[in-house]
Amino acid sequence: MKLVIAASGASGAIYLQRLLDKLAPSGHEIHLTLSRHAKQVVAEEIGELRVSEGVARHEDAGMNVPFVSGSARFDAMVVVPCSMGTLGRIAHGTSESTILRAADVFLKERRKLILVPRETPWSLVHARNVVAVIEAGATVLPACPSFYNRPRSVEDIADTVVARILDHLGIENPSAYRWKSP
Repeated sequence: MKLVIAASGASGAIYLQRLLDKLAPSGHEIHLTLSRHAKQVVAEEIGELRVSEGVARHEDAGMNVPFVSGSARFDAMVVVPCSMGTLGRIAHGTSESTILRAADVFLKERRKLILVPRETPWSLVHARNVVAVIEAGATVLPACPSFYNRPRSVEDIADTVVARILDHLGIENPSAYRWKSP
C-alpha cells in the first residue's frame, strides 16, 4: 500500500509515533511529512520521532513530492494528529502547504483521507468544518481511545486509536483488541 502519513500541530504525537511503529516500510511505501508546528509538538511531547529506515520524509513547504499530484497513484493519507486549523483549511481547499495540497488531491481523486483530530471541545466552526470534510469524502476519526481492553500504559491507550486507523486503512493488526461477546 502507498501511504502518506502527515502530522499537524495538534497535541497527540504519541498517535503518530504508534502508527509509524505499526507500519512496516518493507510491506508499504510510506511517505511522511510534518508541519512546522507538528515538529514542535513532537519535540515537546515525545522528544524525538522514531522513523524506520525506508520511510520517505518530505518537508511541508515543498510541492515537489509525488503525492501532491492527482496523476501519482497513492492509496491513502492519514493526518495524525490533525489540528482543527488544518482540518478547517482542508475543508476549504486552501492547499498552501504540502499537507494541505495532498489532502486536497486525495479528496478530488476520491482516495482515502483519514483525519484524526484530538481537539476538545469543538466550536460550531469546528463542527461545520468536520461536516464539510466528511461531505467531501474524508473519514474523520477523532482520537477517542477505548478502555474495554483494560489498557495498562499510555501506549496501550494510544494503540486503541491506532488500531481504528489501521482498520480504516485495511491493514491487518493482529495485536488489536477485538470486542467479543461474553
